[in-house]
Amino acid sequence: MPSEVRHRVDGGHAFPVVRLDGVLDAGSAPAVRAALLGVLGGQPEAMVVDVRGLTLGAPEATGVLADVARQAAGWPGSRLVLCTGAGQDGWHATGLRTEPGVEAALAELGRPHPADFLSVTLEPVIGAARRSRELVAEACARWDLVTLAGPACIVVTELVNNVVAHSRTAMTVFASRRGELLLVAVRDEDATIPRFTGSPVPATSYGGRGLLLIDSVAERWGSLALPGGKVVWAALSAEHERAQQAAGFGTPQP
Repeated sequence: MPSEVRHRVDGGHAFPVVRLDGVLDAGSAPAVRAALLGVLGGQPEAMVVDVRGLTLGAPEATGVLADVARQAAGWPGSRLVLCTGAGQDGWHATGLRTEPGVEAALAELGRPHPADFLSVTLEPVIGAARRSRELVAEACARWDLVTLAGPACIVVTELVNNVVAHSRTAMTVFASRRGELLLVAVRDEDATIPRFTGSPVPATSYGGRGLLLIDSVAERWGSLALPGGKVVWAALSAEHERAQQAAGFGTPQP
């Protein structure tokens, strides 16, 4: 009989707590990955993964948690802590911080910073890009990142226009501050991942032209398939923008 893992998201804490129950092995690992990425799609600052209800069917299956943690560190810059119970050494192979209980895990993460996060849900209509730029401009002004307003508006315009032109689904636009980085992301309900080769592409190619522009202004960017859709994100920094300006490739400020 195929193994199965059930998940439940407890949102009644400072950070989401994902409780997993069942047998974790090669068969159930993809479902675990999808469940955790689904929560990360909301761009939380941090997440607790409660694995006390999991039985390890194969020790190497814990690699799925390490993989999710790597994805989370790149986008959305979220921290993950495992709640493992007492005396559960098998989870240390993930490289993640482990705590015996949920309260200890939440204490390790500290207090959330909701002021470092903005989002808006938009329909794929004319005017969506303008509203997304307003959100980004507000974020840059609020966080004293005015030098990033130009490149961030370029990024979010291209991301939103791709959804309007190609995905044609509702979308959520995120802006958040993670240390020295400004993160801009758009999540939609289309699972098609835009392809980027770094070369000029036809105007009809999905995402290619916009991604070439995003690649030129962002410090780094990426895309991630999520349950029921995807997210495309970009990280921008003042240091990278200064380096671009010095090289003659900076973004003109609006």
